[in-house]
Amino acid sequence: MEDLLFLVHRIPYPPNKGDKIRSYHFLKYLSLNFKIHLGTFIDDPNDSQYIYKLNDLCESFCYIELNPLIAKIKSLQGLVTGQPLSLPYYKNKRMQEWVNQTISTHSITKVLIFSSVMAQFINEAHVVDIIVDFVDVDSDKWRQYAQQSKGLKRWIYQREAHYLLSYEKTIAEQARASVFVSAQEAELFKILAPEVSHKITHINNGVDTEYFSPKLSFSSPYPEDNQIIVFTGAMDYWANVDAVLWFAKAICPLISQKLTSVKFYIVGSKPTKEVLALANNAIVVTGAVDDIRPYLAHAHIVVAPLRIARGIQNKVLEAMAMEKYVVATRAAMEGIAYQQELAVTVADSFVLIASEIIEQLQKNVSAQQNRDFVQTMFSWEYNIKQLLSLLQNQ
Repeated sequence: MEDLLFLVHRIPYPPNKGDKIRSYHFLKYLSLNFKIHLGTFIDDPNDSQYIYKLNDLCESFCYIELNPLIAKIKSLQGLVTGQPLSLPYYKNKRMQEWVNQTISTHSITKVLIFSSVMAQFINEAHVVDIIVDFVDVDSDKWRQYAQQSKGLKRWIYQREAHYLLSYEKTIAEQARASVFVSAQEAELFKILAPEVSHKITHINNGVDTEYFSPKLSFSSPYPEDNQIIVFTGAMDYWANVDAVLWFAKAICPLISQKLTSVKFYIVGSKPTKEVLALANNAIVVTGAVDDIRPYLAHAHIVVAPLRIARGIQNKVLEAMAMEKYVVATRAAMEGIAYQQELAVTVADSFVLIASEIIEQLQKNVSAQQNRDFVQTMFSWEYNIKQLLSLLQNQ
């Protein structure tokens, strides 16, 4: 088999959040067709225990622990060098040396870069064919952050949006193809970088519908006699924090006025202090859980009230695969194109979201069409065939 260098900004295991789900499935399926040389960072010490899960999929590997606090301090170098702060955040001499040696030793000619910041480890001395999976248009995400911020934060986020977009354009020019997570993300980048529009495409995320199946039996984690609304996601991620704070403060009180038995569950690792402070008789913050499927299986409604979002939201697809009714904002559904009727409400008004949830809790309708849609449109096997085709066609 041919050798492939796969550079990923975060260890692709466990597949418990959006980017790690995507990178893990890419690694898993590509290992059937290539000898994979994996270079990646570990930004959560708890993830070190999973290295053995990936070693069998790889010909060689380089795992480097990254301390987020130290990395943030290093990122300030970008203010002096005129770079996006994201680049010095990941800059690493040991990773660079491993990449140089691996390309030389194994005569590697193909590189898959996952997240634009990892492109800094490929330079002109490397005669390689590059495919970049940007996943999302990260620069636009920083632009959205700036719109939601004030003062120094606003200036920093605006700066990052500007410099990162410039870097993204440079990488896209150097790559043979640039991949995004959805047609909408790809179209946005074509508008931002029209000079490389002919090299831009998209590959949808997928869902393991056997794993996320309503046919599996799970014990309920919820108290009896309650109607459950659930949100799932990493709770130290700003977009998720903003979403649950807004939902808890603006929407939950409107629902409680009509339905007193409703509880809102926030399910996800590393909840911030602001999220933990939301806990009361009607709101439960679980922290990390071993398996989110019981929380999805026994929920009445799954919500995705994201006001800041890019790409495809796996949390939405997983809920749909479990045949759950989903109430989401337009931002959360932006990357999931559909024409058929689904058991989904899309709204941005907190008043409308509350009224729709109340109505659906009273109806308790079936959402089988959601699973059918996911099985048809979001198969990992189908979507990764597109990536394989890109890598095999020079």
